[in-house]
Amino acid sequence: MISKEDKASSAHSKGFIRPLALAWELGYTIAIPIVVMALGGRFLDRYFGTGPILLLVGIFVSVLLTSFLVYRKTKKVLSQF
Repeated sequence: MISKEDKASSAHSKGFIRPLALAWELGYTIAIPIVVMALGGRFLDRYFGTGPILLLVGIFVSVLLTSFLVYRKTKKVLSQF
């Protein structure tokens, strides 16, 4: 049989894990598009010899994409409350 302490400990860890999972998810949502678009822009700049133009475009597009994804995730999380 589960004791009261085990139930309290389980409830506490669930309350801790959910925000931590959200933080990791938001971290990946922010980091992955920026890294992918920056590396893609750098590769295309080297390939076409266009200087930092495509790198900057990639970073700008990734900021827009990241903003949209974070907004959508935040809206979803806030609707649960």
